[in-house]
Amino acid sequence: MEKPPPNLKTMERVVSHRALQMGNSFSCQICVLGFLSGVCIASVFMAALTSFGAFEFRGDSLSMGIIQRNSSSNIIKTERWIPGYSNGVDDEEEDTVALLYSAWSSVLGAGEPSDAVDKFLRSNGSNQWMLPKAPHLEDCKLMSELNKRLDDRQGEETFPRWTSWKGALDTRQTPSTDDQIKRLRHREASSGSYPPWIMGSDEENYPLTRKVQRDLWIHQHPMNCSDPNVRFLVADWERDPGFGIGAQFAGMCGLLAIAIREKRVLVTNYYNRADHEGCKGSSRSSWSCYFFPETSQECQAQAFELMKHGEVWAKGIVTAKQNYTSKEIWAGRIPRQWGKPWSYLQPTTEINGSLIAYHRKMDRRWWRAQALRYLMRFQTVYTCSLMNEARHRAFGKEAAKHVLSSPGRGWPQSRAPGKGKSDMEEFVWSSHRAWIPRPLLSVHVRMGDKACEMKVVEFQEYMSLADRIRRRFPHLNSIWLSTEMQEVIDKSKLYPQWKFYYTNVTRQAGSMLMASYEASLGRETSTNYPLVNFLMASDADFFVGALGSTWCFLIDGMRNTGGKVMSGYLSVNKDRFW
Repeated sequence: MEKPPPNLKTMERVVSHRALQMGNSFSCQICVLGFLSGVCIASVFMAALTSFGAFEFRGDSLSMGIIQRNSSSNIIKTERWIPGYSNGVDDEEEDTVALLYSAWSSVLGAGEPSDAVDKFLRSNGSNQWMLPKAPHLEDCKLMSELNKRLDDRQGEETFPRWTSWKGALDTRQTPSTDDQIKRLRHREASSGSYPPWIMGSDEENYPLTRKVQRDLWIHQHPMNCSDPNVRFLVADWERDPGFGIGAQFAGMCGLLAIAIREKRVLVTNYYNRADHEGCKGSSRSSWSCYFFPETSQECQAQAFELMKHGEVWAKGIVTAKQNYTSKEIWAGRIPRQWGKPWSYLQPTTEINGSLIAYHRKMDRRWWRAQALRYLMRFQTVYTCSLMNEARHRAFGKEAAKHVLSSPGRGWPQSRAPGKGKSDMEEFVWSSHRAWIPRPLLSVHVRMGDKACEMKVVEFQEYMSLADRIRRRFPHLNSIWLSTEMQEVIDKSKLYPQWKFYYTNVTRQAGSMLMASYEASLGRETSTNYPLVNFLMASDADFFVGALGSTWCFLIDGMRNTGGKVMSGYLSVNKDRFW
């Protein structure tokens, strides 16, 4: 099993190695004294921090690479179980990896080191300008700014700046002499290029995904929200304790379908899962805490203002969830304006050894995938930070080893200070996704109270499907494991041929209602950790799950609108309505 994170003993080993190297030279003894003094200060500071109890990574707190959760109920960590793991490096190299990991940890949420962190880096022969880039972490603020450009119209344009110029390239200033380039890009944007949040080719996604996503954005962003012809459907998210997070997503997909059919703009209102301390300011209790809002601020403001006037309800200008039956929301008619693209879905789902070419709910499967992809099209800074924390906990040390093993990386002492980003780094490579160990298989094991809704199978059946994938792709050896059951985590240790990664939260030791389990975790944790798992599963190269679970059903939809149709989906059971 992997060695624990660096603590004071690791720090002492770093000191001892460096002292031995430097102590043989009389001319360096004064430097050694200064070096040791700095490390002592860092050690005392770290010891003081650990006295507060549990510490985790969080975007709004910074302290020597260890971030404190204000409440023990908010702890979300990721762990690795790597049986027989050996990193193949000596203690000094291991200490350098640990040092780089800690340095990245120190700036994870803040973006810039504090004075204490800067002292820590300098005491170890480095500084913030010499710190190598962490390939597994994204610049959340920059990504949010770029995505906001792609979610807003420019002036009177019909569409945002959706062009074939990807990511930060769109922000690059072109010379004033390149008028022809500017005109061509303007024409491309004005003609309605496809949305940039869809990855892969048309063949790698559900049919018409690009067109549907573009049309959904146009529908949800009318040119003039104050136009008297614009009507609204304003809806709270389901808040009954019996509705899990997956059911809430599915319900809102149904309401979006109603809004499309009735030519209304959907405006979401109270979201109970965002009603916690992590969601700040206006994003508190709002979907916009986690993802970009479903419509513009102008339309939101107009809808909320109209709601105050009784006549608009009487005229049907505004409707609410209460205007529709449960059947209309959960099993209503799917919008038909795109024809019936679900009738020719590629059969890439396997159950019991057979590909599923047709079932009774193909229309709902296609629509929920489209609706949820639109609602989750861009992550906020908060969600991006949650993903950074999860990747750092799970993959940070591996990323550090890769960085330190690259040519010319003698960090911390001998690496030359950076000369700033080149154009290639700033405008081209910045569009690449954060690094994770690939190929990665996501396995979601649903058990517990789900037995009343679907056939529940043992963990070994999931792993049998995982082994099947590995026989075809022998370089696959990493699994992101998500489950609410502790016994599943325990049983993962019986598979030494796999490396397992998972969030470290309190799990069920026996069978209990999901609502009771979530209540025991607290609202923030019970929302954040499943979202991290959901997004990890959506981005993984392969997926094994249970289509009888709404959660797995929705993960499948995100993957099939995220360029992963041809990765396939191996399920241990089928949806109960098929």
